[in-house]
Amino acid sequence: MELNGAVALVTGGNGGLGQRICHALAKQGAHIAVMYAQSRDQAEEVVRDITSQYQVHAAAFACDLTDGAAITALVGAVTARFGRLDILVNDAAFNKAVPFPDLDNLTPELWEKIMAVNLTGPMLLTKAVAPVMKAQGAGRIVNIASVAGLGPTGSSIAYAVSKAGLIHLTRCMAVALAPETLVNCVAPGLLEGTRATANLRPEQVERSAAGSLLRMAADKDDCADMVVTMCRTGTMTGQTVVIDSGRFFH
Repeated sequence: MELNGAVALVTGGNGGLGQRICHALAKQGAHIAVMYAQSRDQAEEVVRDITSQYQVHAAAFACDLTDGAAITALVGAVTARFGRLDILVNDAAFNKAVPFPDLDNLTPELWEKIMAVNLTGPMLLTKAVAPVMKAQGAGRIVNIASVAGLGPTGSSIAYAVSKAGLIHLTRCMAVALAPETLVNCVAPGLLEGTRATANLRPEQVERSAAGSLLRMAADKDDCADMVVTMCRTGTMTGQTVVIDSGRFFH
């Protein structure tokens, strides 16, 4: 896909990784819809940074990913503002650290919230953008999962299961939306400077970095560049690429 002039909706675009993704796509000439849940000022700052650095348009949009009606309204607002929608990046996520053996604190309420934001939200957004992309004749969807979705690790059982579901949702939607829309997934390992990392216990952060072959956290720009590659591709769909400094192999 030609990215110059394309329109990309990035959920969680005000977050640590989301901002890098917005900038990476804007650098290629894509117009950016920065979706946020709560931090409007931060999202507006991302918009200002993008429009000042690149010759593109950008705007911030609020959305509660647990609200199906809000998701439908979001897609309508983005297409009304930009006239089209070519790319969806499902980056927004929620987590809360609960050690795996601590099943008492893995409450139904926490489980439901994590699933709603990390898995149901991306599913509903994918359904909402699918007819738009089909009518345009092309589209790209990139999901941001985690290595926690490939092995029993991460901040909690709920988080790991939600990301495993997102990886398989990638495969299933690749089948459902072919040939017009290609769907792929990036599965980062530990990323420093993100909300997800901020919710981890210090010992989890230290263990994750030390356990990689490169003895370091994954690079946010590497992940953002992979998103760009997945948006450009014309022959890859249903795939998950791990970027974790050499910690998990699949």
